Amino acid sequence: MKKPSIAHLRREYNASGHSEGHGRFNPLTLSQYWFQQALRALAVVGREYRQNGLIEQKAPPTPLELFQKWFKEALRAKVLDPNAMTLATVTGSGKPAVRTVLLKGFDAHGFVFFTNYASQKGRELAKRPRASLLFFWPPLMQQVRIDGKVVRVSSKESDEYFQSRPRGSQISTWVSRQSQVIPSREFLDRRARQFEKQFKGKPVPRPSYWGGFRLTPERMEFWSGRPNRLHDRLRYQKKSTGGWRLERLSP
Repeated sequence: MKKPSIAHLRREYNASGHSEGHGRFNPLTLSQYWFQQALRALAVVGREYRQNGLIEQKAPPTPLELFQKWFKEALRAKVLDPNAMTLATVTGSGKPAVRTVLLKGFDAHGFVFFTNYASQKGRELAKRPRASLLFFWPPLMQQVRIDGKVVRVSSKESDEYFQSRPRGSQISTWVSRQSQVIPSREFLDRRARQFEKQFKGKPVPRPSYWGGFRLTPERMEFWSGRPNRLHDRLRYQKKSTGGWRLERLSP
């Protein structure tokens, strides 16, 4: 398709009625006009998905085995921040809240992340200890959804991970009153200098208000992109008697 000239674009802009009388050029409304056109274009933007897909007969008996396989594939593919996951919680009034956190470990017991217990997500999980996680790896056309109960990890586990963190990250847990309103950036920088001075030449202890959570999955869904939007969705549902039930969902 031939690229439209500047003159053609301006004629289209003027014909749209966005110009200010007698076709006078208005840079602000021009940018607004083309932004609107970009939004319209999103309705038809798409791509074809061509993954091998998911077949029940080849799926492992537990979701953790499949997650391990996919996570290793994401690492090999050098996906940016493969351990980044969306964490969804619910406020006391039932409103959803969502943010991105980093997965720091997973095993048969669940998926672990660390945070300030006094943060918004920490307070929400204390009141309603259930959450959802979402991993999305676009280069692989793969997505994993995880729902389950959340508990705090042991102090020992939190201590061990805290001591593995870079010193600057350790100090930041003392500096940041996570999710609280602060007066300025200077306030944050001043507190950083204060705690750097306080812990100079000393090990940085873990604050009691900082530690880990573990989400124990009750349901895990694996999505794999396929042609014509007929994607594969396999869901593992925890049975009350133990074990997992595998189901295929319509895309």
